[in-house]
Amino acid sequence: MKRRVVVTGLGVVTSLGRAIDLFWDRLLRGESGVGPITLFDVAGYRVQFGGQVLWNPEEEAIANPKELRRLDRFTQFAMASAIDAVTDSGIDFSQEDPDRCGVVIGSGIGGLSEFEAQHERLLTKGIDKVSPFTIPKLMVNSASGHVSALYGIKGPNFAVATACASAANSIGNALRVIQCGDADVMITGGSEAAMTPMGLAGFQNMRALSLRSDAPQQASRPFDKDRDGFVLAEGAGVVILEEFEHARQRKARVYGELKGYGASGDAGHITQPDEEGRGAARAMMMALADAGINPDAIDYINAHGTSTPLGDKAETIAVKRVFKEHARRLAISSTKSQLGHTLGASGGIELVVCALTIARGAIAPTINLDNPDPDCDLDYTPNVARQATVNIVMSNSFGFGGHNASLVFGRPA
Repeated sequence: MKRRVVVTGLGVVTSLGRAIDLFWDRLLRGESGVGPITLFDVAGYRVQFGGQVLWNPEEEAIANPKELRRLDRFTQFAMASAIDAVTDSGIDFSQEDPDRCGVVIGSGIGGLSEFEAQHERLLTKGIDKVSPFTIPKLMVNSASGHVSALYGIKGPNFAVATACASAANSIGNALRVIQCGDADVMITGGSEAAMTPMGLAGFQNMRALSLRSDAPQQASRPFDKDRDGFVLAEGAGVVILEEFEHARQRKARVYGELKGYGASGDAGHITQPDEEGRGAARAMMMALADAGINPDAIDYINAHGTSTPLGDKAETIAVKRVFKEHARRLAISSTKSQLGHTLGASGGIELVVCALTIARGAIAPTINLDNPDPDCDLDYTPNVARQATVNIVMSNSFGFGGHNASLVFGRPA
């Protein structure tokens, strides 16, 4: 029998802030975190905006200055969100069995800024000037390794790299670790900091990004007829998963129960989704089956909703495949309309949103949904947040490579 798993702590780093209350309030007000990119010189780029995190690592209380120099920006984000999630949960790892606690933090790309910086040093200064910290900083599992070391956690410890599904797959894998009895507590989610010269150029040149430079805060417009691509963003989202009895015994505050997880592959184009949404639909159906619930039990979907012409249409088709008549009764929204697309971090941030949706009785809007696409004809909570009693939610994450992941999360019993 599978063990029950609950969420007891939340942490985010986003373009709308790090503090959970501030982040949530700004989401409900329909604010956008998108603005000019100032991390590097964007002169010559066709895209000069994104969901940049305003970040001074020395002020974020995550490590001393010497240690900070050994952390890529994506690992810094992961550390900050993990620290906040642990603090929020109230768990004291010094009182826990370290072999019964683990970490799974994913990233689609990892330490891209370190890769670029050291490649430049190699070319301009020579072989001996490449930092000995290069590999430990850029590797995708750096975030999980540093978080586990911070808390002395010695249980299952790994990273997942499935592009924009990385965080959701990480959370799903952490769920399985607890369900099967290999750990009682998992720190899990995703982090991404791919807003770099190469990252921006690569996404721009593959024509994945919105070119709406005249109105950056209106550029991310999921399900809108005039959408023209996603908005690149950075950030992290981490949650604390605990076995139900473990959380109950320490009298933890519980946000809800992670009830189901489904994952699938499109086995098709490396960047484009299955146009009929078949892979996405399979992941959703698997998550529902894993949770042991019928489709009509879902009240709200936090959509992948990236604002790409193909992706939003395919997700709409997939939702209709799975939910049939109930699809038109669902509330759906895409918080990427406000944050931009944080790639491998998105599933972690969006599970935090789902937990807050249930806990605080409100649904964040899909902003910039001014001209609905006739092919995207469901209730996407356009432009204005909605007060609602929400009991069970689904979070969708779909990534380049044909990776699909869905999570089902419900009100605590």
